Amino acid sequence: MDEFGTDLGEGKDRNFVTALARGLDILRCFRPNEVTLTNSDFSERTGLPKATISRLTHTLCALDYLVADARVGTYRLSSGVLQLGFSALNSMDISARAETEMRALRDGPNSYITVALGEQHRLDVIYIATQNSFEGVSLTMRIGSRLPLFRSAIGRAILVGMSDAEREQIFQVAAQQGQDVEDEGRANYKAGLSEYKAKGFCSSYGDWRSDVNGIAVPVMGTDGKRVYGLNVGGPSFGVKKKQLESVYAPRLIKAAELISLRG
Repeated sequence: MDEFGTDLGEGKDRNFVTALARGLDILRCFRPNEVTLTNSDFSERTGLPKATISRLTHTLCALDYLVADARVGTYRLSSGVLQLGFSALNSMDISARAETEMRALRDGPNSYITVALGEQHRLDVIYIATQNSFEGVSLTMRIGSRLPLFRSAIGRAILVGMSDAEREQIFQVAAQQGQDVEDEGRANYKAGLSEYKAKGFCSSYGDWRSDVNGIAVPVMGTDGKRVYGLNVGGPSFGVKKKQLESVYAPRLIKAAELISLRG
């Protein structure tokens, strides 16, 4: 099993296209601030043989998802990948719908507050909209930033908002990473659910990063199926638990209702 869980469904689901899954795994190999990777890098990160990697990278270059530099044997993501990403963002009307409410949260009494809307992808949460704080020294998050699903407030909020079937699929992905990963996910979900029932939000005080505090709530898409997370937070020296829970929590809950078109 590689770190991406490419064999999920292989041998069990006749409709599962292994070659497609492996091609997408190649594109997911790039990490923040990485511009180029080699076939050896792809092989190491996916666990696939170099011969298979060579065929995949050749195909992805032909489809304009990768650009090869034959002189040094490296690959970078091409504009084809960016086009896919921007098309996805453009289709997310929830981002536009959330903008006003997110800006209002950001413009509250604490200038260190950052607000973000995210969705789950495998064991991460990916930000699809952000409103960064006014303080240059504070936490700066961008569209595309990733947070751990199980250890962040926004991740636990998304888990709380999911159906039982969707959540179990997530835990199955976690199980492929190791029993300890699945156990952590189930334990954090249980704690998040208990907190959500008691307070109406999920929190993370140093769980994701020791210097960051935040709270989050689930947000439903207009189709009533897709679950997003909405969070407010910032550096622990400027964003305290008391203010988050007494001042920002009611505003956050109301904002989520309005974005979900339930208010």
